[in-house]
Amino acid sequence: MRIRTDDEVYRVDAVWLGPPKATFPWRARYVAWAVGIPVFLVVLTIERQVGLGFGFFSTAWAFIATIVITRLITAKISHERPLSAVLTMWVRELNTPRERTTGTGGAVSASKVRVRAERPRPRGARGRGSNTRARRGGTHAVAGR
Repeated sequence: MRIRTDDEVYRVDAVWLGPPKATFPWRARYVAWAVGIPVFLVVLTIERQVGLGFGFFSTAWAFIATIVITRLITAKISHERPLSAVLTMWVRELNTPRERTTGTGGAVSASKVRVRAERPRPRGARGRGSNTRARRGGTHAVAGR
């Protein structure tokens, strides 16, 4: 027994081929047009903000950049993952809390160590220039050395 799936229904893309009797030589889904037109306007706006003038070559490069960006975006879109789901996923990915990369303490921390402005003097040297051990009668033997 064969179970028929509904894959044939989803293989048909909603494609606009152009106006009647003057179709475009390429196939573009409706979602590609819906994504591409705003992307083209954003690319043109960025070109103007950068300082590129409005001319043939700048518009041609904007058109090429729009095609590339639109293809990247629509590659992630399908009948199982619509544009709204991709946009929602993108917004949530940008707003999700991230793991902190800076340390906030741990088992040992030097945050409570007090630091003096001037360097402390050694206890043995009181300014006389003599060693207190020498005054006491020499050095003491330390076990293990």
